[in-house]
Amino acid sequence: MIAVTGPTGNVGRALVERLAAAGRPVRALTRDPLRARLPAAAEAVRLDPGDPALFEGATKLFLYVQAGGDHTPRLLAAARAAGVRHVVLLSSGIIDSGAAESHPIHVLHATAEQHVRDSGLAWTFLRPNAFAANAFQWAPQIRAGDTARGVFADGRSAPIHEDDIAAVAERALLDDGHEGAAHRLTGPEAITNAGQVTAIGTALGRELRFAEVSPDEAGPELFPHVPPDMLQALLKSFAATVGTPPEITATVREITGRPARPFAVWAEDHAGDFKGEEQSSTG
Repeated sequence: MIAVTGPTGNVGRALVERLAAAGRPVRALTRDPLRARLPAAAEAVRLDPGDPALFEGATKLFLYVQAGGDHTPRLLAAARAAGVRHVVLLSSGIIDSGAAESHPIHVLHATAEQHVRDSGLAWTFLRPNAFAANAFQWAPQIRAGDTARGVFADGRSAPIHEDDIAAVAERALLDDGHEGAAHRLTGPEAITNAGQVTAIGTALGRELRFAEVSPDEAGPELFPHVPPDMLQALLKSFAATVGTPPEITATVREITGRPARPFAVWAEDHAGDFKGEEQSSTG
């Protein structure tokens, strides 16, 4: 049995779907099982970080950083007490990236990694850089018109498809040899923010335009899911992507046997979300 936290987020949902499709017993730990809309083969259970019963029969755990919140040590202790032996943590590429250790995103993920190390469980860390799903920030604007406002049109990244992260997580959970590894994950190619909007337009059969906004004017309306205390640090990180080639790794291919998918494929896979057919969540 594999327990999965964050099963309604992009990566967690993709992982649950993969495990269920493969016939693997999977227990999805979520705060609202009735609204989770997970595959019928997955067992949806209400998350209580300190309850060992959540992990009864489970030997592996996929941990989303924010699932346990401040209760992550309790969750890990409960998992170990119930018989879990290996945890795969969805961390962040900001670790070992050269970013300041005081950066709030660095602090969040470094703290989670230390909790996992201290738990006594075998561990694997997944450290993705930019998520392709971050492009959902433009979805409301694209549903409403043909212009997407955002910062740093020429900012470059190698965004990764959430299902490629899930595919690596699946292999790390099911295959031997990943214990003690920290896998850095990226998409296969660089693309600018303006290029992402263009790719979304192509997937929709529309001509979209990126309108650059000064970072001084960027606020919650552009980054509704970003905590206010993180926004300035995030904008500083985005500024550093202008004129800087992003890191590109072959980790997805090396672990899964197939290459990571480019952003254009992600845009095609999620065209319905930008048409308003289904609202996607992040994480």
